Amino acid sequence: MGGHHHADVLVDPARRRRANLILWILLAPVGVLAFIATIMLWPSGDIAKSPLNDTFNTANGAELSTGTVTRTVSEVCPSSQGLDEVGGKELMCEISYVTPEAGGASFALEVPPETTQSRPLEAGDKIKYLDLSHTTDTSAPYVFVDFVRSTPLALLGIAYAAVVCMVARWRGLRALAGLAGGLFFIVSFMVPALLEGKSPMLVGLTTSTIVMFAALYFAHGFSARTSTALLGTLFGLGVTAAIATWATDAAALTGATEDSALTLSTVVPELSLSGLLLCGLLIAGMGVLNDVTITQSSAVWELAEIAPHSTARQLFTSGMRIGRDHIASTVYTIAFAYAGAALPILVLVSLYDRPLMDTLTTGQMAEEVIRILVGSIGLVLAIPVTTAIAVAVVKATGSGGKSARSGSNPEAGDSKPSGRRALQPSTSEVD
Repeated sequence: MGGHHHADVLVDPARRRRANLILWILLAPVGVLAFIATIMLWPSGDIAKSPLNDTFNTANGAELSTGTVTRTVSEVCPSSQGLDEVGGKELMCEISYVTPEAGGASFALEVPPETTQSRPLEAGDKIKYLDLSHTTDTSAPYVFVDFVRSTPLALLGIAYAAVVCMVARWRGLRALAGLAGGLFFIVSFMVPALLEGKSPMLVGLTTSTIVMFAALYFAHGFSARTSTALLGTLFGLGVTAAIATWATDAAALTGATEDSALTLSTVVPELSLSGLLLCGLLIAGMGVLNDVTITQSSAVWELAEIAPHSTARQLFTSGMRIGRDHIASTVYTIAFAYAGAALPILVLVSLYDRPLMDTLTTGQMAEEVIRILVGSIGLVLAIPVTTAIAVAVVKATGSGGKSARSGSNPEAGDSKPSGRRALQPSTSEVD
């Protein structure tokens, strides 16, 4: 009887409803503002599809085609054939013989030296090449462009989805669906809005907010712990946006450090490259914030289940012990992830004969360093805030503390039933 009465108090429906109402009072205005911003910032579609429709159309009649390599040999480079006759010297290089996918006779394709050094073409490789045979006379009618990677990428994608679904089951499937929806929203809303010259900061905040609302609730269900994690994520995004805005201006980051950025500045002059960098910082931080906040929220709930009589202070202290471990691991995870992505830059700048500090403050390196620092600050600050919100919500539902003790007296022999209750699945949320 005592244990049953304790369980009723522990999951008091009235207190649960009150806690959920408080959470929605905090979240609803943010969701409404994000929805209104989406409508106002939605791209009109007036912008041209792309001035770079055919990047390789360097001459009338040029065509991007695909084919399969049959063999690769060392022969005289087609581009240097005949130079002996005019006093020059014919050069040897790797030549791959390719069968066009559309049919026709095989032809010799000169392979660039940088490709040969890193990944030589082998029999069976599918490649893309530029067919210039129907244009003006040229000594190299076929130009290597890239490998066709559709099959390995598709296999990896299928393997990833299978592993996620086998381990996480329906929740993993929902997470994958949320990821697909988020990527679709980014491509259909964020990218066109940026191309039309909309504010990168507003576009980035709107995109990350909408994606987080949809992804979190879709993957984890409508529950108090999900709402708690969402509040912590939104706080982290706000901190990230504020610090990123200051950092890009204070560090004078231009965003014009890569060939793709320079191409954009030429093709879309109204697009702010520094704003694009700022928007990228928000999107990059979104996924990491989601990870730590949902984990921290779940940790507090599990702690409350195991020790329902813990005070708010005890719950927060225990939750922060987990949070500090999470901070320690995630911070260097972010740093190493960015370092891996920027490895070619790191290797290149190490060749320059200049002090390390000068190297780190160059445009390209400064962007990577600020990405790490801004993302890490937002992540670290989101953990104690999420933990505090989770503790407040747990207590508002009657889990532990005075509310739990009002229905049972551990000292009077009722601690054993409550211990059994602590090991049972929680009914204080919808999963």
